[in-house]
Amino acid sequence: MGRKSLGAIRRLEIIKSFYEVARDIGLENASIAKVAEAMGISNGLVMHYFKTKEELLVGLNKYILKQHLNVLVEGNLKPLQTRQDLENLIQNLFSRKWNQYFDDGVFYSCYAMVYRNKAFNDSFKQYLLKLHDVLREELNQARTNGVIHNTNIDELTEIIFALIDGSYYYLGMFEQGKEAHQKQQEIYINHCLSLFNYTKP
Repeated sequence: MGRKSLGAIRRLEIIKSFYEVARDIGLENASIAKVAEAMGISNGLVMHYFKTKEELLVGLNKYILKQHLNVLVEGNLKPLQTRQDLENLIQNLFSRKWNQYFDDGVFYSCYAMVYRNKAFNDSFKQYLLKLHDVLREELNQARTNGVIHNTNIDELTEIIFALIDGSYYYLGMFEQGKEAHQKQQEIYINHCLSLFNYTKP
């Protein structure tokens, strides 16, 4: 596999800086000028790679996707062959691990942008669909390996992600590690696990 080009490396550096600026001052206030200032380079150099803030936002979506895919694969690099493997995956998805990879404030600002920017809406939708595809593949693998015998994998994928999105937003209101947070988290995890029709030994 070839090394990344200098252009690809520079683009990633700019996207990371855009993310850091957005985390510090808000996505709405982040701009090409502020990214250039944070990096100590000229506006023109940033615009050589990203001509508009809209292009930066699309680049940010790809960065979010890469970061959030870490949650889906963390601790689950082997095939889903047992009930415990599947339950570990679900525990991962409902944990607060998402914000170890990406700031919640920036992520929910991205959600708000969906309603104001058509190009960003399309890009963000593709990011979400990719996450759904990965989970669908995992569930199909569990079915193929005889862990579950659900036949409605597409529907199951959509329901699980609806639970994840809603619960993650709400869990952000609770202090992590406290009893109230743990209680809510267990409710969502247990409900999700109840959706699986496990193959009996």
